Amino acid sequence: MSQNDAFAAAAHLHVLLRRKTGRVTDTEWMVSNAEYAQAIVAYARARASEDGLTELLPLADRLESLVIPVRKAAQVSAPAPLAPVPAPTPIDISARYVGRLRG
Repeated sequence: MSQNDAFAAAAHLHVLLRRKTGRVTDTEWMVSNAEYAQAIVAYARARASEDGLTELLPLADRLESLVIPVRKAAQVSAPAPLAPVPAPTPIDISARYVGRLRG
């Protein structure tokens, strides 16, 4: 996926949603946040089925194919958490400190 393709799909969907439904969206956020993109895709599909705006469907499908699978794959391939670090053993600092002052 090219970043430009994702922005183009988001921009086209934004313009059509604005013209047909009055909904204002954030194209940059659509490309960078998979949850927001999924919500906009779901909204576009709902409006397409409820209001007969079938021209929204190809754009919603395109945005979903460009943005959402890539983000889900990135979330799945996140590195495993690091193992916990054992607590340090206590050290008697006062004895060493006093000894250094006098020595």
